[in-house]
Formats: sequence, C-alpha cells, structure tokens
Amino acid sequence: MILLVSIQGAALAIFLFEWLSPYGYDMKMSPPRDHKFSLFRTYWLVWAILFGAAVNVDCPRGYTARFMSSVWAMFAVVFLAIYTANLAAFMITREEYYDLTGIDDKRLQNPRMYEPPFRYGTIPYGNTEAILKKNKPHLFTWMRKFNRSSVLQGVAAVKKGDLDAFIYDATVLEYLAGQDNECRLLTVGSWYAMTGYGFALPKKSKYLSMFNRAMIQYRENGDLERLQRFWLQGACKPKHKKRNVSKPLDVNQFMSAFLLLGCGILFTIVVLLLEHIYFSYIRYHLSKTDKRGCLTLISLSMGKSLLTPKAAVEEATEAFTNHKCKDPVCDATLAKTKRDLYLANLKIQELTERNNMLGVKVLPSNQDSNATRKILETRDMTRNYITTNEISEPGYKTHPLHSYGPHFIKTSTTATDVAEIETVL
Repeated sequence: MILLVSIQGAALAIFLFEWLSPYGYDMKMSPPRDHKFSLFRTYWLVWAILFGAAVNVDCPRGYTARFMSSVWAMFAVVFLAIYTANLAAFMITREEYYDLTGIDDKRLQNPRMYEPPFRYGTIPYGNTEAILKKNKPHLFTWMRKFNRSSVLQGVAAVKKGDLDAFIYDATVLEYLAGQDNECRLLTVGSWYAMTGYGFALPKKSKYLSMFNRAMIQYRENGDLERLQRFWLQGACKPKHKKRNVSKPLDVNQFMSAFLLLGCGILFTIVVLLLEHIYFSYIRYHLSKTDKRGCLTLISLSMGKSLLTPKAAVEEATEAFTNHKCKDPVCDATLAKTKRDLYLANLKIQELTERNNMLGVKVLPSNQDSNATRKILETRDMTRNYITTNEISEPGYKTHPLHSYGPHFIKTSTTATDVAEIETVL
C-alpha cells in the first residue's frame, strides 16, 4: 500500500511538472509538436524505473520533469535496497526467545492455544506461587505440573528446552542471567508485584537513626546502584543485551526513502522556478552571445531552446498552428468558410449528376503524371526554352492527346515548350 501511494504521487508530480514546464506542455491542453507524453505514459515510465524493466519509454522534455524522474529513480534504488535488506534479515533471523510482555501475556493466559502448548513454572511453596495462586488461579493450575524444586533446576530446564519460561523473583533471575557462562538467559516482561527487603533491629535501638542516615546517604550518592551493578550484574549484562529477533516491516524502516522523495519534490519546485526564469530572461541573452552553438556541446536541450532564426521560425509556426482564436470574428469567419465549402460540395454533386444524365463522363489521363514529372526535372540550361503545364484548349483538334466523340471528352495537362527570347541590354 505504501509503495502504491508513492507511485501515484511520483507519477502525478512528473506529469504536473511536465505540464507546467515551458519546454514541455507550457500549461496547454495539447502537447507540443513531435512530443509523445501523457499521464498514462508517465505511469509506464514510473513502473519501468521502479523495476528496472528494459522496455521502451517516452521521456519528458521539461527539465523539471526529468529531474523529478531522476529523484524517483533514486527513491526506487533506496527503497528496494532497504526492502531487500530487511526482508533478508526477516527471513534469516529466527526467534531466539519468547518476548513476553508480563504476567498478562497471551501465552501465559492461554497456553493451550499454541502447538505445542506453552510450558512455564516456578518453585512450589514460595512467595511467587502464593501470589499467583491468590491472584491468577488459572495460571497456578496450569503451571503446577511444570514446577521445579529449585531455581537452578528451573534455569537448567529453560536452557534444555523442557520449559519455555521460568517465573520467579526478578532480582534473582537477573543475577542468574548475568552469571550464566553461555549467556543464553534473558529476563523479559514487566514486573507484576514488587516487594522490598527489610532489616530487623531491636526496638529502640541506638543504631536505628545512624542506619537510616547511612541508607539515605547511599541512595543519594548512588552507592546502592553501584553495589547492585557490581554484585548482581555479571558479564552478560542482561538488562542491556538485546538478542536478534525478527520484526515485521513497518513505515519507520522506510522513512529515509520517503524523506528523500519528499525533499526531491520540493527541490524540483525550485528547479521549475529556475526553468521559467531561464525561458523568460536568460535564454534571450544566451541567444546573442552563443552565435556558434557552443552551448549545444554542454546540453542539447539548452542548445535547441535558444532563439536561433530556425528555432524562432519553428516556434512561430507551432504557435500559429496550435493557436486558437478567441475573437468572435474568427468564429464568424470560420462558420462562413464552412458554409461556402458545403455549398461548393453541393455544386460539385449537382454538376456530377448533370453529366451523368447527359451521358458525359470525364476520364482522367495518364499523361498528367508524365507532364508533372517533366516539369520537376532539372532544366537544361543549354537550350533556350522553358516548360509549362498549361491546359490546352479542348477545341484544338490537331492536338494528339484530344479525341472527340458523342460520349467522351478526353483532356490532359501537357508539357508545352515556350521559346525564350534573349534580350541583351
């Protein structure tokens, strides 16, 4: 879905910049002469660039549309590279542990929904079992057959695969995970019930106030945290070590590619403004300085855009051809011309029907092409005559190409030699 939205945005952006470009559509409803580009061709270009297909595509003419096409090509490279890397990591990396969220995780609440069923346990007759028996009786009933007699047996069962999880006091589990030689243990999930440790002193003990002041001082100085890290945390550092786990692809992993596409569109708008400035002001001055066409060596498109005499004639011809008169007089003249053409066609039909009624048929002659071919030949400058293709008079009976009869009249356009008279002044 994300890729489809990107394709739609890129295609519309390329076609919009081509329509706004003065070297492209120039905000007209009809394309320039000899320019094959449309919205559907833009989609074809976008799909071809995305998949690197070796197919024929029609490229835009405007500089901004071309720049936007390059931005889309860069986006396609980055997007496919990120997608391929994440897909390979997703397929290769296997899940090494169950990422339990806490005591309310669905694996603990409904262990029979999985195949094989999820197995977890704790130590019987302890504080953890008592809390679960009181607050989570269905968990207590399921885990009774998986309990172990000691913490070390529970940890060993997890490492062997006999248990999927072992539930116990967090401080003890973190200590055992940090001291594990193979670093295969990891504490996951949030704490369910927090209990503290107390120090018992005799009633009205003289050490009570000194003990409280020392504990407050240790907490403020951070000595308690340092002692905890020194004694409870081992070489594996279970709180900071993260194991590889397969995660599904999301939008955040492709944020750099979409940021590149968005910045490219914004920069293309700046290029569009520069293109309009070039066609409005800079092109006129370059036409005066670049007399020998040296700019064509740098850019063919910029060389063609200069106002040379030939380019000016082509531009004027194209403007005249595609120009639509908005004056009502033009509409009236066009309507009158169409009416005259219609009346002329009616007159031709009437004359044709009259000839058919009189039995007169006009037969074309094959001599016309020969006469025309002779006219187009290169003149022989050694002979003092010129050639014309005037139609001979039909009443001239001595002409060999005319015959008369009751039903046929045969006329032809013939080549006639006309003598030149040399005059010397």
